Amino acid sequence: MSKLISKWNYPTTVRFGAGRIKELPDVLNATGIKRPLFVTDPGLAKLPVVASTLKILDDAKIPYGVFSEVRPNPVESNLTAGIAVFKKGKHDGVIAFGGGSALDLGKLIAFQAGQTRPVWDFEDVGDWWTRANSDVIAPIIAVPTTAGTGSEVGRAGVITNEETHTKKVIFHPKLLPAIVIADPELSVGMPPFITAGTGMDALAHCLEAYCAPGYHPMADGIAVEGIRLVFENLPKAFANGKDLVARAHMMSAAAMGATAFQKGLGAIHSLSHPIGALYDTHHGMTNAVFMPYVLAFNREAIEDRIARLAAYCGIKGGFDGFAKAIIKLRKELKVPHALPGLIKGLDMDKKRKTLIADMAVVDPTAGGNPVKLTKKAALTLLENAIAGSV
Repeated sequence: MSKLISKWNYPTTVRFGAGRIKELPDVLNATGIKRPLFVTDPGLAKLPVVASTLKILDDAKIPYGVFSEVRPNPVESNLTAGIAVFKKGKHDGVIAFGGGSALDLGKLIAFQAGQTRPVWDFEDVGDWWTRANSDVIAPIIAVPTTAGTGSEVGRAGVITNEETHTKKVIFHPKLLPAIVIADPELSVGMPPFITAGTGMDALAHCLEAYCAPGYHPMADGIAVEGIRLVFENLPKAFANGKDLVARAHMMSAAAMGATAFQKGLGAIHSLSHPIGALYDTHHGMTNAVFMPYVLAFNREAIEDRIARLAAYCGIKGGFDGFAKAIIKLRKELKVPHALPGLIKGLDMDKKRKTLIADMAVVDPTAGGNPVKLTKKAALTLLENAIAGSV
């Protein structure tokens, strides 16, 4: 029993359900935000879903600003620009509205606007988060419009260092939003590609958390149910974007993945991060491409665990049956089987492959892989993902 020692943290207040975006003024009042900065991405900013949400603020006579200079993989210049808008508008909180990119950047704007040290000083390494001045972190409200990253219930944000082309995870307990509005109606307009990519991101979070070593039965339980929800509902949401029940279950699965992965992530993410940083690929879709290759690599360490998972999900055949179910799901969602299908004109020389392997093994997520990710293993996995050899 001496090894059954851990530290557990769980998410924030979530107002879940169709139509709950109408409660935004009440949520602002509950968090004490009087002049929010509304952070979203440029594509979403042009859509009716943003206009209708801003009208809720207008009708409530709440003054606000809007910032939408957010790249699919946010970079430091996006953060700098957002902080400038936050300070100029004398905002006192953030409404982070959108997919993972907008949620992450919105959270980081609220976090970093009052700090005096560079954002890289707060990378998720050891106790670096204690360097931050907690008293000047602005409150955050998160409103996800996709079902993937689960950033709305996370205590971190991912940002790319433009100089080194590396993704960094910035951590602080106060990056956890004060209140989340999880309204599945907001995700109805997601195109199939984004539905598939974000949904597979949720699956990757749940799967890697479940497979990560260590004792955390609550995270394991949440991850297992999240995986079941993805298998049952992602194909439905992909086929019919107006299926509110499927959308709701996927929004739950996304939050469950981010709740569970406090236990750990693994090689799917540690390989996906450098690919995203170097090629600006969709994070969830990149995870989806790497998934079967990493699953096969980890087999020796997770075979029994995956067999139990397969049985819970109603998948026959143990590990092999589950691996085939992943391939089948990817095919149904039109996920490319190999990296060249994701990155057009991919021509990766030995130097670039070595760079990616070097980046993967030092990525913070690599430590959660059930089989140690060496440079040699990272290179092999990358080669397999390029060749499509599982």
